[in-house]
Amino acid sequence: MLKRFIASREALLLGAIAVLLALISMRFPSFVNLSNLSVVFNDTSPLILLAIGQMIVILTKCIDLSVAANLALTGMIVSMINVAAPGVPVAVIIAVAVALGTMMGMVNGILVWRLNIPPIVVTLGTMTIFRGIIFLISDGKWVNSHEMSAAFKAFSRSEILGLPMLSWIAIIAVIAFAIVMTRTTLGRAFYAVGGNPHAATYTGIDVGKTQFWAFTISGALAGLVGYLWVSRYAVAYVDIAGGFELDVVAACVIGGVSIAGGIGSVGGALLGALFLGLIKNALPVINVSPFWQLAISGSAIIIAVALNSRANRDKGRIILKSAEHTA
Repeated sequence: MLKRFIASREALLLGAIAVLLALISMRFPSFVNLSNLSVVFNDTSPLILLAIGQMIVILTKCIDLSVAANLALTGMIVSMINVAAPGVPVAVIIAVAVALGTMMGMVNGILVWRLNIPPIVVTLGTMTIFRGIIFLISDGKWVNSHEMSAAFKAFSRSEILGLPMLSWIAIIAVIAFAIVMTRTTLGRAFYAVGGNPHAATYTGIDVGKTQFWAFTISGALAGLVGYLWVSRYAVAYVDIAGGFELDVVAACVIGGVSIAGGIGSVGGALLGALFLGLIKNALPVINVSPFWQLAISGSAIIIAVALNSRANRDKGRIILKSAEHTA
């Protein structure tokens, strides 16, 4: 068990994170203070939540490029609701956000399942549509902090045991989905569909329906993050979280989630998101321009995909050698 963990991508990422923290602490010791690391975790919490949903989608041999646009549209709608009716309880706002995100995820899932359209085409299309809807309903205007109610802005920032609610939601989501993916029939179906869709079909698993549920979960998490994002930053506009879908995919791939499907874990997605979060928070500290962030994320994706492909090839060779010895 220990040997398997040491050889895993999760262990490699933990080591990389430890090395990264050690290097940063040599020049900026205050960066690794517990209080600052908790801030970094809180900053990374939206990425963690979206990476969990994206991981499930990628496991089923799909991809969801509309998560950031889903987040932005949901955030704009709940912000406009709050401006129009400030007395609406935060619990209702959160329920509306999750429902909206879920519906957008379902749209993606139905198009992939029922119309058999490639997931990358579907989500590129819905990404553009969602951004367009934001412009139409807002007329290109922003919803600013002074227009939002105090309760609307306070929820994600309120603290329990020294951690903001945003961080607690990310922690609860990691635990909950780790259980779902390892202890439930649906979680095993996600792995089966991505690992071998033909075998999954023979065992009675509906591949298209399973992919539909993956997109639905991803959409629900994006909707939740939509409210948490605008609540925390107290602003909503058309281009909110622009390009964030690249970070979400990068977090998954860096965390060992195979683009080919069937391989990945909640822990890997978490560590991939934390690795990116540390890099993004460390860049300003070491005076690296934030404009390099997208380039770094893209490079990380390429390197991680190359490592994943190499690992899969090595496994294939081991299987072939085992078969030869058996023969």
